[in-house]
Amino acid sequence: MATITYKCPNCGGGLVFDPETQKFKCEFCLSEFTQAELDKLQKAGASDQVIKEDYGTYDAPDEASAGQGGSAQGAGAQEKSAQGMVVYTCPSCGAEIVTEATTAATSCYYCHNPIVLEGRVSGKFLPDRIIPFQYNKKEATDRFLKYVRKKKYVPRAFFNEQQIEKLTGVYYPFWVYDCEVEGEIEGSGTKVRVWRSGNYEYTETSIYRIERGGKVHVQNVTRNALKEGDRNLIDAVRPFRIAEATDFSMPYLQGFVAEKRDIESEEVSEELQKTAHDYAVQAMVDTTGEYSSVTPSLDTLHPVKESWQYLLLPVWLLTYGASSGQNYYYAMNGQTGEIKGKLPLSMGKLAAHSAILGGCLAAACLLLSYFVL
Repeated sequence: MATITYKCPNCGGGLVFDPETQKFKCEFCLSEFTQAELDKLQKAGASDQVIKEDYGTYDAPDEASAGQGGSAQGAGAQEKSAQGMVVYTCPSCGAEIVTEATTAATSCYYCHNPIVLEGRVSGKFLPDRIIPFQYNKKEATDRFLKYVRKKKYVPRAFFNEQQIEKLTGVYYPFWVYDCEVEGEIEGSGTKVRVWRSGNYEYTETSIYRIERGGKVHVQNVTRNALKEGDRNLIDAVRPFRIAEATDFSMPYLQGFVAEKRDIESEEVSEELQKTAHDYAVQAMVDTTGEYSSVTPSLDTLHPVKESWQYLLLPVWLLTYGASSGQNYYYAMNGQTGEIKGKLPLSMGKLAAHSAILGGCLAAACLLLSYFVL
């Protein structure tokens, strides 16, 4: 396997994907290239456009070999990485960098050049499609601060941009499941009619047998394909507009972090099939709109024409260090701008607001008692 760095054909600097222009930009000479232009350069055989360098995988020694002392090289490998970690060589500066086993794209900690780990986005791990980032780092910061300022009870000091400790754009792996669900459902539908006659109110409840059948096409059922990480935070920024995904190309990863899946479709097929089944049942129930309520009791629905796609979806992850010393974590959908996370609460603001409400309520009561008494 190899590391890949895409180089600017004008100056040799590293290219990164720019969400603002949707082009690939050189941070040194500021040249910009479209995906089509990069593809044309690669097909033309421009060897200086892509630099590849082999890297090795190092597993920590087992307990038996560790107990026997092992070699000096083995001890060094154990100090550098835990089992499943990978050490690779930066093709730009030659530094050794350690990554997690699922990392597919990153940047060199020393020279900061963006690097793609080719073996983790090729073969069976080659994504089918990708949704490129639509917001750059500055826009993500601005949207976060705007989001915070809308919250009434957040401490004023929390609005400080300088306390944003880390903002990282990450492509997360997702499975996307499509299928047709066919079959029939049976159940009961209820109609309720209420009317008055003189001093009496009457209620009539009618129950009907319901049958529906046919096919329902269910699209874009998504599931995070990574075991580690804060799944709840990442899932909270869904949904993505899957229809806007484009064919995968490795240059999109330049300048961002990317994760390789470690969950296969077989492991989540039952879960997504159930989700598709529930959607199909609800779709059939929705066709019986004349009833007050519909309760399905039996169905023979089953999936047909199933298809799976492996996608990389964009998420901005933000770590914010509050003045109290506590860190807060947030996620922003890199396509839609949706932000999720837990904000701190200012007890002073809350107490002041409660005092104002209490004062207004007391004044209203006094005024009411004046007129009543």
